Amino acid sequence: MQKWKKWLALAATMLVALALSGCGQNAASRDALAHAKQTDTLVWGVKADTRLFGLMNIKTGKIEGFDIDMAKALTKQVLGKKGKAQLVQVTSDTRVPMLKGGNVDAVIATMTITPEREKVLDFTDSYFNAGQSLLVAKGSKIKSVKDLTADTKVIGVQGSNSVDNIKKAAPQTTVLQLSDYAQAFTALKSHQGDALTTDNGILYGMSQQDSNYVVVGGMFTKEPYGIALNKGQTALQQALNKALKTLRANGTYEKLVNKWFGDIPGFDIKEVE
Repeated sequence: MQKWKKWLALAATMLVALALSGCGQNAASRDALAHAKQTDTLVWGVKADTRLFGLMNIKTGKIEGFDIDMAKALTKQVLGKKGKAQLVQVTSDTRVPMLKGGNVDAVIATMTITPEREKVLDFTDSYFNAGQSLLVAKGSKIKSVKDLTADTKVIGVQGSNSVDNIKKAAPQTTVLQLSDYAQAFTALKSHQGDALTTDNGILYGMSQQDSNYVVVGGMFTKEPYGIALNKGQTALQQALNKALKTLRANGTYEKLVNKWFGDIPGFDIKEVE
């Protein structure tokens, strides 16, 4: 009798696992736009550790930033006034698996459009033209990527293409990879590295947080941010591209860029548009 109970329990566990697996597959392969219209909800993967783009406000418990406001504005354009933007936290390392697994409909999380990523994902038109740069302490001898040598250490974030870029730009330097931008900035401030590298918009946010750190060297790459989608979600891709054009035409895009970046010293708004 005990053996039968064990077999039944095992069978039940396997059935549940299969059911959950099936649900995940359905979520990943279904028409995301059609489902969003049925539920009046678009599920967005967003960052919660990136100042200016997506950062958790500890006081309110809400994620705030340019990407967040863009997600909400785009949702209203695609789904109408009743449309809701559901926000799901992702990191540079988890955003692709979350998208491929059907946990989110779209990812708007400082994600650069690259040929490698386009092999597994689709992207909308670029909504923010960033460029990679360096963040250093004031008074640092490092003024540009040319000053990175075998004696320097640069901090980057796992899952971001900035790590690959810095290895190409300064192959002799040591690269320390951490899981998110909060940890990376903390590591820089505790002298675990000589510089932190990622896109300039993100670095300006860190500089705004602590004026003892400055962005140097200009942009040594071009990093156009796009909204990432699963392959085959053509209807949602077209709807978001149309919505992006509308936001640019009606002034909403410019308003949001100015809201988040207008007061950042050294930041050229015209470069990102």
